[in-house]
Amino acid sequence: MNDGPRYWFPAKRYGWGWGLPATWQGWVVMLVWTVAYVGGSVWIAARSLPWFFLFCGVMVAVLISVCYAKGEPPRWRWGEK
Repeated sequence: MNDGPRYWFPAKRYGWGWGLPATWQGWVVMLVWTVAYVGGSVWIAARSLPWFFLFCGVMVAVLISVCYAKGEPPRWRWGEK
């Protein structure tokens, strides 16, 4: 029985955005993203500071895109209704 879409990233209770992953797929995304972010940051930062900042911006954009596509629709939240 499916009660609607199962979001990988639930909305935060307060504010705008998403919380920790709610499914194994979300945790896999977070793990792979974290390993790529840390590994890439260390490797790129030792070579070129401008490329490091570009890499960080792209990685954050990728994570936000995945959260937007697979998470609850974003909106400002004030807690429980």
